[in-house]
Amino acid sequence: MSQFTIKSKDKCRWDLVALGEVMLRLDPGDGRIAHSRTFQAWEGGGEYNVARGLKRCFGLSTAVVTAFADNPVGRLVQDLIYQGGVDQSYIKWVKYDGVGRSVRNGLNFTERGFGVRGAVGCSDRGHTATAQLKPGDIDWDQIFAKDGARWLHTGGIFAALSDTTPLVAREAMAAAKRNGVIVSYDLNYRESLWKGIGGQQKAREVNQELAQFVDVMIGNEEDFTAALGFDVQGMDEHFSSLDPQNFRTMIEIVRKRYPNFQVVATTLRNATSATFNDWGAVCAVGDQFFVAKTREALQILDRVGGGDSFASGLIYGFLSGRDPQWAVECGAAHGALAMTTPGDTSMATLDEVLKVMKGGGARVSR
Repeated sequence: MSQFTIKSKDKCRWDLVALGEVMLRLDPGDGRIAHSRTFQAWEGGGEYNVARGLKRCFGLSTAVVTAFADNPVGRLVQDLIYQGGVDQSYIKWVKYDGVGRSVRNGLNFTERGFGVRGAVGCSDRGHTATAQLKPGDIDWDQIFAKDGARWLHTGGIFAALSDTTPLVAREAMAAAKRNGVIVSYDLNYRESLWKGIGGQQKAREVNQELAQFVDVMIGNEEDFTAALGFDVQGMDEHFSSLDPQNFRTMIEIVRKRYPNFQVVATTLRNATSATFNDWGAVCAVGDQFFVAKTREALQILDRVGGGDSFASGLIYGFLSGRDPQWAVECGAAHGALAMTTPGDTSMATLDEVLKVMKGGGARVSR
């Protein structure tokens, strides 16, 4: 951890700034998208979810950099962000043309799955305001040099939105590095986002370019294979039979190619069904390797956002000065709790996270 130096809070307005798209999630509850007549509205987005978790569960100061078309849908997402407490000072509002020919807001229809029926996502996010962000649109010197931030979080979902979003991510990450800000990146590979713009090959080109700016790299085994091009054969076996040495070997290979990675972290999941998952996490800090407690047959209500909540718990551990073992345990516990509630974002409290970390059960709290 000698090179992993985080700025002091007293010099920064923000503990973390997230760069990414925030969509309106439409949730059919226990039903299916194609058959529902009512939908619950939530806000969500891979990068934003981390900032929201750090604010709502862990009490840190966070902001989001994103863009919206200025119409009632955009204002609905804004209202949901207000409830989440993430600061909106850096949101770019784009004039709406009346029908969405030139700019629109992203929609994400997601059904939770149950038993043998897996979760299903259907995104409607082409030509959104966030996808049209380009270099020069955001004043990164204002954010990192003047206002001050300790940490920047972005990832592969934002980078996949258009030809210009990887350039914006690169601009942000380079500015963060110039100003001594820690940069984390969640690979978050989504085949549906990349298949129309070059597929896996394009994903690797983009993510390999951005990886040079990363201090904390996060992803699962599929992410490292699809988005960075690492061969991690054997990772699709049953979770409980996986030897942590497999992950140690993978992380050692990753760090040899990218010595700038100070932390490499991955979630471990075996989906025995949509309702029960084996769940855990590992991370490496330098040459040291840390394994979180395995939770076998974890009951899932809504799996979306579990990885983002892992990331926010892990980051909280480092921002609060805890050791890496505590950080990865915090991330794994927070991710587990997030999957017990609906929506992309965490509804957990810090006390609940600490209780789960200590092995507390699900008895009624009175």
